[in-house]
Amino acid sequence: MEFRWLKQDSAAEAIVVFGGWAVGPEVFWHLDGPQDILFASDYTRLDAELPDLSGYGRVSLLAWSFGVASYAHWQQGRPDPFARKVAVNGSLQPVNRSAGIPPAVFRRTVETLSLESYQQFLARVFGAPQEAEALDVEARRAELLAVERRGDAPQMRFSRVWISSGDKIFPPANLARAWAGQNVSHLDAPHAPFDRFAQWEELF
Repeated sequence: MEFRWLKQDSAAEAIVVFGGWAVGPEVFWHLDGPQDILFASDYTRLDAELPDLSGYGRVSLLAWSFGVASYAHWQQGRPDPFARKVAVNGSLQPVNRSAGIPPAVFRRTVETLSLESYQQFLARVFGAPQEAEALDVEARRAELLAVERRGDAPQMRFSRVWISSGDKIFPPANLARAWAGQNVSHLDAPHAPFDRFAQWEELF
């Protein structure tokens, strides 16, 4: 796991983004706002520490896809710096028949992972075919296996949860069950819904 700054301009607020599996920060680059943006990726291990964020007046969290469970696992035993937390199309039970990605589907993804299947995955994530991208197949398979091995994350509340009706990665009905009783907002969008937003603040 690594943290890297996408934007660092000594803003009053920082947003820490736990991104999705095998999708880079490009999905967020169009989002505008005064906030500084710190991006987390690669959940094979969860041993990275946040940089010093004590100079910010507010620190917020946005977790997407496998970033949701990975964040919740990472947070255990660490001080919680986040004033507000948003979960987007992910679950604290990432591999789960009724509240996450069904295990059989997940297992097929792991076993058939290749450059070709990755392109099919990206098409499902974005709801349309994507330009061909490189992939370190073995590294990304190891990351999937680490997510599966960690299992369910500790239960926690998010200030807002987004569920996309067109999600082809996490079944929307499973996410609705996973987040029952929390502050859920529904969106007509694919698994990566961020092109429906112009400003970071709209997601919170």
